[in-house]
Amino acid sequence: MAKHEIATFGGGCFWCVEAIFQEVKGIDKVVSGYSGGSAPGKPTYREICSGLTGHAEVIQVTYDPEVISFEEILIIFMTTHDPTTLNRQGADVGTQYRSVIYYHDDHQKETAETVIEQLQSYFEDPIITELSPLEIFYEAEEYHQNYYRSNQSQGYCSFVITPKLQKLRKLYKDKLK
Repeated sequence: MAKHEIATFGGGCFWCVEAIFQEVKGIDKVVSGYSGGSAPGKPTYREICSGLTGHAEVIQVTYDPEVISFEEILIIFMTTHDPTTLNRQGADVGTQYRSVIYYHDDHQKETAETVIEQLQSYFEDPIITELSPLEIFYEAEEYHQNYYRSNQSQGYCSFVITPKLQKLRKLYKDKLK
């Protein structure tokens, strides 16, 4: 059995990022959650939405590095959200929606730095994606897990997530399940 690895990152609403990575080959598990804050205890969605806890909405993926590399995951991540906007993705505004990569070790940190540097020329504005060590990952409430799959006809899903999935399917056909 292959050794699986974990990656944690956020690019706006975790429902969007979760939906994207659930379609990628080599990703075995996607969990929506929170990371990067300073408030004590496990935060709730309501607390996160206040913007006062410092946490970001993130996903944590478990992946098979023999099928997809951390670098490939980051390239998909960086090109399916806007890594050049501070604390914002579309209409979602606040520190909880920041673009962030939480690295688990030095190798992930170095790979993330390299990917950001390589992709910068594809963006008009500077990439402002935060790069920080993962300290704690809190799993989000159950109703946030598999959100798009369970709520595709909901307005936010139709108007925000579906176009992101269409972009993923166009750019990365060979990387999809």
